[in-house]
Amino acid sequence: MNSRPILLPLFTFLLFNLFNVNAQSLSATVIDSVSQQPIPFASVQLKENWAITNEEGNFNLIFDEAISEADSLTVSSMGYETLIRPIAEFNSTKISLVPKAIELREVIVSNKNYTAEEIMDFVEDNLEKNYTNDLSKKRLFHRTTNTDRWTKSDFKVKKSSIDVLNQQFIDSVINTVPKSDTYYSEIVGDLYGDPSKELLKLDLLKASKLFDKSNELDAEKLEEKFNEILRDNVKPGSYFKIKSGLFGTKIDADEVSELLETEVDSSEVAAANEELEKRKKDKEEQQKNYAKWKKNQLNDIFLSLPTEEDSKLNFILKTRKYDYTLQEFTYLGDEAVYVISFKPSGSADYEGTLYVNAEDFAVVQIDYSNVKPTKKFNLLGISTNYYLSKGKIIYNKNKDNHYSVRYLESESGMRVGVKRPLKIIEKNKIVKGKNKQNELSGDMDFVIIGSEKNELIVFDSNHINQSAYDGFTENNTVSPTYMPKYDPTFWEGYAIIEPNTAIKEFKAASID
Repeated sequence: MNSRPILLPLFTFLLFNLFNVNAQSLSATVIDSVSQQPIPFASVQLKENWAITNEEGNFNLIFDEAISEADSLTVSSMGYETLIRPIAEFNSTKISLVPKAIELREVIVSNKNYTAEEIMDFVEDNLEKNYTNDLSKKRLFHRTTNTDRWTKSDFKVKKSSIDVLNQQFIDSVINTVPKSDTYYSEIVGDLYGDPSKELLKLDLLKASKLFDKSNELDAEKLEEKFNEILRDNVKPGSYFKIKSGLFGTKIDADEVSELLETEVDSSEVAAANEELEKRKKDKEEQQKNYAKWKKNQLNDIFLSLPTEEDSKLNFILKTRKYDYTLQEFTYLGDEAVYVISFKPSGSADYEGTLYVNAEDFAVVQIDYSNVKPTKKFNLLGISTNYYLSKGKIIYNKNKDNHYSVRYLESESGMRVGVKRPLKIIEKNKIVKGKNKQNELSGDMDFVIIGSEKNELIVFDSNHINQSAYDGFTENNTVSPTYMPKYDPTFWEGYAIIEPNTAIKEFKAASID
């Protein structure tokens, strides 16, 4: 009896219904068989196609070629039995992995028990052999989540000789500033080149931006209002002396649009404002040339990898700054790895865990977080605190036996505070007699906390030669599609990292 006519409809049913397969995609949730909790960062592979579960255990696998009921899905995660099973055998949208019991003798691959310091020496000695900065073409997905939150925004008016510049007006201006804002940016593209050699080109294929337009500060209207007030209340020939604390600066009346952009005569304070200026320029660059802005972001990400020479994540190349402890041997998928924890031995910034391949001493996974602010500054009431820097990096071995980044997640956070007096004095060069005309003085106390999260997955990486790199010409005409709420159909047909619940439930307060 031929059972194939029955198996094919059954396979089709399982594939297209139980596994939410749509347009050659496969989605499910990977969970712990004992606790029933989601397993984040599990690896999922079907033939040559690869995905990783997000922080909630969800994945979406895109594949180009046809699959059959005999093709096997491989699901693996550190500390669990690797699951390899024909796709037709799955009958649920949840995939369970069984915790794996590891015995030391199962994993030791040499007759010598190395110390953590010896292993780290091997890691450094083999860096050039294990990692390469050759030219490549990478198909990748990159998601950036930016969040800004004002925790304090106060200005107390102590004196004002211009009636309309009163406490009520100042409060109304402050109230126009959004107290919190979240912005999601996502792209799929092909990245050509090598950031370490300042060779990088981006072929942007598709992009989206998800945010609430009602949270955008209308700076033009605010500027117009200030200009109107000043035109009605100041005399021709006036200029403004702005004093904040010990320092002051002079601004002509026709430069009132920059009234509150005080340039304090202090190199230290200027350094404190450097990051804010960079954020402003990044936003301007994003508006003018989105593809160039994203390429610069990717360039910074790849140059920050701990295997890069000048990386601030120095726990691989600056071993003298850290203490290392061999915690255990285990399996990462089917590969034996040394698990090494590290912490600062002096003034270093990070602690975390390195997973080192027991055969070739390549670092295949990194978890890190800062133990103290990576940078702090406080002078004359202006403070910055880079309070957060953490992440996860997963490498995989390519066909040429070199390792490259497969997945990266990083999160950084900064707190900026301004607590100091502010005085704006109108003076006039023409009016005879009293040079001083009007004055606004008060105390400002502002605190803003900003964070940025990057998620990057490289689905395919292939070596290219110089002529192939030179032969590719950037022609990025793709602009990001604005979305006031999450659209699950937008990325159909493209491999991405599954969005978390916060993204899926995002919705602007008012939708155009």
